[in-house]
Amino acid sequence: MSNTASPIAEAVAAGRQAVAVDAAMVAKLTDMAGDFAINLTIAILIFIATLFAAKWASSAARKTLSRVRGFRHDPTVLSFAVQVVRVVVIIVGMIAVLQRLGVQTTSIIAVLGAASLAVGLALQGTLSNVASGIMLLVLRPYRVGDVVDVGGMSGTVQRLDLFTTQLSNANNHKIVIPNSKVLSDSLTNLTGQQTRRIEIHFTVGYGDDLNQARQVLADVAGGHDKVLHDPKPWTGVTGLLDSSVQITLHAWVKVGDWWQTQADLMQSGKEALDDAGIEIPFPHQVAVPYGDADHHPIDAQVAGKVG
Repeated sequence: MSNTASPIAEAVAAGRQAVAVDAAMVAKLTDMAGDFAINLTIAILIFIATLFAAKWASSAARKTLSRVRGFRHDPTVLSFAVQVVRVVVIIVGMIAVLQRLGVQTTSIIAVLGAASLAVGLALQGTLSNVASGIMLLVLRPYRVGDVVDVGGMSGTVQRLDLFTTQLSNANNHKIVIPNSKVLSDSLTNLTGQQTRRIEIHFTVGYGDDLNQARQVLADVAGGHDKVLHDPKPWTGVTGLLDSSVQITLHAWVKVGDWWQTQADLMQSGKEALDDAGIEIPFPHQVAVPYGDADHHPIDAQVAGKVG
């Protein structure tokens, strides 16, 4: 009887031991899940706090830098510096989040160091944009508010950030150009100077008095209140065309007056030439007849009419 009870007792003991082990594992897993849930919750709170901190830090940096004379009148540098502050705060916050989730800082540095080459190759375009943005900030070929032409795309500079330059053209279209393209392509700053020259080409007939036509156009430019007197307006014959003589008018104005003054001078110049009896020739086409000799040749035919 004792021989039969012994295996039963051993089985019961083994069962109790297995139950105890299972209970210990369940308790351990429960503790781990609880710790992970707590760490995850804290990590989420840190992440949310990081976003608020980044917003607050960028706002504080903007207010602080706005008091510095070198930044106050240069929104390009101010916007760039504020964005750098925001990115730095977010990076610090993300490191804190990873540490809370159990990832050690030394491990992060080791992984980044091992993957630096691969990351550099994969993000070489992005890193090039960042480097180009810093170079643009140092070289200052334009500032926020300037009108520039980059590779045939013209617009007013709205923003310079770490990766792109944002323009707004005359039709209020938003144009986004990578900083690397801006730095490597030809760039024309149309408002980088205080003054700008207007150049308008007029045409008069070969039989008209060229000196009179030049004087009429010079008087028109000299009488406009937005045209600068130094340097004074200039007119001259700049082309002998097929059916007309080209006279060019140069006038200097302040940058902000360029568009409207050019339109005014173009209209006023045409009207002044008409009042002086100076012809602005229509384009002509000469028809050369051939074939039937009974048809009379057409010497000249007016191809269009200038209103």
